[in-house]
Formats: sequence, structure tokens, C-alpha cells
Amino acid sequence: MRVPGIGCRSFLKLLDTHTPEQIFAEPIPALSALGLKNSVVDAIKHPDWTLVDQDMGWLAQANNCAITLLDAAYPAQLKEIADPPPVLFVRGKPDILALPQIAIVGSRNPSIQGKETAREFAKALGQSGFVITSGLALGIDAASHEGALQNQAYTIAVAGTGLDRVYPAKHKDLAMQIVTTGAMVSEFPPGTTAKANHFPRRNRIISGLCQGLLVVEAAKQSGSLISARMALEQNREVFAIPGSIHNPLARGCNALIREGAKLVETTQDILEELHQYIQWDVKYSHISTQSMLDLEQQTLLNLVMFSPTSIDNLVENTGLSVEMISSMLLILELQGYVEATAGGFYTRLK
Repeated sequence: MRVPGIGCRSFLKLLDTHTPEQIFAEPIPALSALGLKNSVVDAIKHPDWTLVDQDMGWLAQANNCAITLLDAAYPAQLKEIADPPPVLFVRGKPDILALPQIAIVGSRNPSIQGKETAREFAKALGQSGFVITSGLALGIDAASHEGALQNQAYTIAVAGTGLDRVYPAKHKDLAMQIVTTGAMVSEFPPGTTAKANHFPRRNRIISGLCQGLLVVEAAKQSGSLISARMALEQNREVFAIPGSIHNPLARGCNALIREGAKLVETTQDILEELHQYIQWDVKYSHISTQSMLDLEQQTLLNLVMFSPTSIDNLVENTGLSVEMISSMLLILELQGYVEATAGGFYTRLK
């Protein structure tokens, strides 16, 4: 990773015939015979030891490690993609990279409802035993990580920088929470700053690690759609939440659905497709595939009829605010208990 001019595909090609140790031991003519440029050969024979020492110093810190493509701990799912990173730098718990994952991505400037939707899906899917994977970006990414953390589920943040820094900087506290209970991952060595071309590379890791990818809100031309198309190329399941034809943030999701992504209304829609990947952890063994309802949610559900029920009626019967009722109804809808109908009404389904 410290040899300029060697990308993932070139590295994989070299691994077909050499171990890393053998590459560094080869004489200059042998390296040139492999088709390597003179600048690359020079970098191999004369490493920047300052950078190497920097990497070793980072690895010596608690909770930090590096997993190479040849390690047994390298996630098998990621190894399947066309250009897996030769090295993964990890902060936190590297073992959770091998667990079944669902990636949740979307707009950096989502609606309030979009953020709440991402948060609640992350909670429910985390409770079902999936690790929630995203990119630590503003908006939907952050809401997804937060939803997982709120339910003590595992979450992985894939970074577009070295792991000695956090981008965006305002997510420093969120990153520390993720490291404490989950993991942060990057193919970029310590000291690497944020650059525009790093984020598409990060996105292929997000989709490569997961069994399925959910897009919550995305404009027609957005990075989330790039992630979704990468997921399709990697033979991952792609899910999208539909929205109004008048909402710019729904156009990307609607386009994905037209192209074959599965339309998602509840977490059950995802679990039906990915049930074979669920490996129940002890911490989740008491939870069904749908989230347990708390007392307030169950009380509200009991007031929703199997015929259309208005929010005004629920406010009157509970004394709760419209905002609180709307938030709880969203949770019930995501879990398949109620369905929104025309005119702001809700109907109970079970």
C-alpha cells in the first residue's frame, strides 16, 4: 500500500506468482521483467521508511490491526469482488467483518423522515442479527450507524481516509462509539486525507462486505446509486425504499426499482430475501425477526383499527403530540404492523 503505482488489480496479479516477501526480495531485473515501471521498481527497492514506521506505530496502538488478503481473517465476502483491497486497516473488532451484513446508504442531505427511516431499519435489521454497514457520511449513513448503536447491534463504518482521522470531522464522537462496539475499516493507510476519488473506492468495499444493500433516499445522480450499481455487479441483493414522484430524493430509489431492485416497505421484505444469511448471535437469540414493541408502541397499535384510522383520532385518544404519534407509526409501519393509506390515515395489518 506504500508503493505508488501499484493498484489493487496489479497487486492481485503479482500475488498469482509471488508472495509479498518474494516481491521485495527479487532483484531489479526480475521486477522489471514482471512489467513493473521503473518508478515502481525503485519504490519497492527503496521504501519510504518514515511512512512504514508511521504505519507500524499505528498498528502498535490498542484496537488497531491490519488484515491482508492472504490472512484467514480476511472477509470471504469481500474477497469475491473483482478488486479486493490487498490490506484492510481495522479499528475495533475485526471478527465482525465475517458476520452477515446489510449496507444502508443514501443522501447526505435527507429529509427528516428519511433519516428516521434509516435509523429504524438499522435498529430492526440489527436486531435480526445483521451487522449494519455504511460509510460514516452525513445524513443517511450516520442515521444508520446511530440506529444500530441505539439497539446495541454491531455496525461497521468504511472510511475514505486513513483511520487516524475522521471524515467528516463532526462525526468524531460517532466514530469512537462505532470503534468501541463495532469496527471502522479502510484500505487507506494512516495519514491518508480525504480525496474525492477515495469515496467510490470506499463504496465498493461497503457493497463488497454486505449480503444486501438498502438505499433509503437518493437523488437521480448520486453516490448512493453508484454504490447500488456496484452491489449489482458484485451479485449482491439491492433494495430501495420508494417515494413520491414529486420528491427529488426519491427519484434515485424509484429508478433503482425500475431497474430491478426490490421495493421495500418493511424490514420483512429484506429478511425474506436474506433469511439464509441470518446467524443468530447469543445477544439476539431472544428477539424475533420483527422488533419487539415497547409499551407505548403496543398501546398505540391497539388503537389503530383494521379500517382507516386518522392521526387526529390517535392524538385525541393518547394525548401524545402529532410528532410523537407520527414517529411511532413509522416504526410500526417499518415492522409491518400498520399501513399508511390515502389522506393521512393508517390501517392495522396484524
